[in-house]
Amino acid sequence: MNCPFCRTADSKVIDSRLTADGRGIRRRRECPGCRNRFTTYEWVQESAPIVVKKDGRREPFDRNKLQEGLRRAFQKRPVSTGTLEDLVRTIERTLSEFPSPEIPSKRIGELVMDHLARIDHVAYVRFASVYKNFRDPEEFAQEITRLKHGSDFKPL
Repeated sequence: MNCPFCRTADSKVIDSRLTADGRGIRRRRECPGCRNRFTTYEWVQESAPIVVKKDGRREPFDRNKLQEGLRRAFQKRPVSTGTLEDLVRTIERTLSEFPSPEIPSKRIGELVMDHLARIDHVAYVRFASVYKNFRDPEEFAQEITRLKHGSDFKPL
């Protein structure tokens, strides 16, 4: 590791620890040339799955897009930021275990709706209305009726 101060090509690791989220390593280093100390971080580079859209387009999975969609669904709902983050991580983990490097967007939407149905009915209906492209109030009513008769809902 090059020193960011004097560009010496080697540095000495003084201390290594896991990052707060446990997904990386934080290393304290010291330069033998100028004696300055600095911190580096190390993570596993995960390859993002490719999302296959309804129209056949392909694009890399975007965590921020998922997070924003969930944030909108949970807007003004009694759901903590921690719950939102846990849900995003759970969905990401499930997608990383998908047997193919390409995942249909439909599968992602269904996965999100399965989780939302267990967390918050209002968030579920909000997400479903966009995902399923509801066109009239009758479609909302049908989805709410279906949701009421499902047994997966576990309130917060």
